[in-house]
Amino acid sequence: MAEAERIIGTPDIPDGSRAAQERPDGAAAPGEPSGAGTARTPVGGTGAAGTEGADGAAGSEAARPAEQAAPAHEGGTDGGAAGRPRGRRRIAVLFAVAAFAYALDLISKMIVVAKLEHHEPIEIVGDWLRFEAIRNAGAAFGFGEAFTVIFTVIAAVVIVVIARLARKLYSLPWAIALGLLLGGALGNLTDRIFRSPGVFQGAVVDFIAPKHFAVFNLADSAIVCGGILIVLLSFRGLDPDGTVHKD
Repeated sequence: MAEAERIIGTPDIPDGSRAAQERPDGAAAPGEPSGAGTARTPVGGTGAAGTEGADGAAGSEAARPAEQAAPAHEGGTDGGAAGRPRGRRRIAVLFAVAAFAYALDLISKMIVVAKLEHHEPIEIVGDWLRFEAIRNAGAAFGFGEAFTVIFTVIAAVVIVVIARLARKLYSLPWAIALGLLLGGALGNLTDRIFRSPGVFQGAVVDFIAPKHFAVFNLADSAIVCGGILIVLLSFRGLDPDGTVHKD
């Protein structure tokens, strides 16, 4: 058989085709045009590029749910964090109102003591309203002068309660009301501590004297306004934490 093939001869086969036949994996020889190799690649459908494409698609599909889930997680986190800045803003309003009421009361009392005490009253609206400096050892509007120490303790307790309640404060009207209470209580407590006749027994400076009414000061006014606002908020069912109760 070998002798016959030698005599008859073998058909001329291009070197590239012969090399491709001799290679078991069908890959093109070095320098061979890539047409044959690229023609065979789609048969398996899994070349290097195909693998990378599949991996990229799988990675995109795997990443997409994570990206979709991320906003929900961030939204939940932001929702929880949003309550804290909101609560901080309400607390800031409370202390700003308290500081304003306290400063106004303190400045007015300093002016009254310096300019009006031991002087004739100043008529503002005829006999209906006048400024007259009076030292009051009792509660607001001149009541209970025999219980100065008790009223001092009550004012201190009110301040502590308001400070503790501020941690759960999410309502702006409540922040204003508690700020008025806090500023008024601090104003009168300052008089109780630092004015004569002694610590915790000091007399409060009153100077607003309407006709047929008790003499009071701006701290008393802030306390009354804050108390009225709290009563109205309670009737409306609004709690300090912002919840509303409907009957």
